Amino acid sequence: MNVTLPDDWKIALSAETEKPYFAELAAFVDAQRAAHTVFPPEDEVFSALKLTPLQTVKVFILGQDPYHDDNQAHGLAFSVRPGIKPPPSLRNMVKELKDDLGVEAAKDNGYLVPWAEQGVLLLNTVLTVRAHEPASHKGQGWEAFTDAVIRTVSEKTDRVVFVLWGAHAQKKRALIDESRHTIIVSAHPSPLSAKAGFFGSKPYSKINTALESAGKSPVNWQL
Repeated sequence: MNVTLPDDWKIALSAETEKPYFAELAAFVDAQRAAHTVFPPEDEVFSALKLTPLQTVKVFILGQDPYHDDNQAHGLAFSVRPGIKPPPSLRNMVKELKDDLGVEAAKDNGYLVPWAEQGVLLLNTVLTVRAHEPASHKGQGWEAFTDAVIRTVSEKTDRVVFVLWGAHAQKKRALIDESRHTIIVSAHPSPLSAKAGFFGSKPYSKINTALESAGKSPVNWQL
């Protein structure tokens, strides 16, 4: 597995990537790629960290598993490549964005790189998946690595807004220093739970309010 991280992430996570479990994880992913199609492509596994350097992180939106269908996953939680129809959770995120801030995305645009480039870290708890087999790389070590990323961001002295959608993400709350950072929780945007607490939760305006209260620039959520 090609582990290429920006310098600040590389330094912050060096102790983690040198642990035995990480070598085992890398070997597992390499073996999976040799035998199966694995998403995202190898050079995009760490795209979230590449697009949002540690020093720029001001919002952390935590996802779960990469998309497992063709041409969707490219290393950012919830995001899909340009021209790819947004999956249901992402469509609900865009719907809530319009209801919350009046921001309307271009049709079928679910490419969230503009958010990442403004300091919104879009990280899944598992960073690879076998094609068409959701959660197939769960429990292989990715969770330990991404927990280390969460703790690293929590150690930042400036305020970060952590966004935890759904029970899976909210289990990570204990890793975050709540005396220092803001945490926004709600139901997950998936069709199974969006009507039970995601719609109407106004996460985007809440994020920007928290950022502005910390003296930081708000996120331009336009896609």
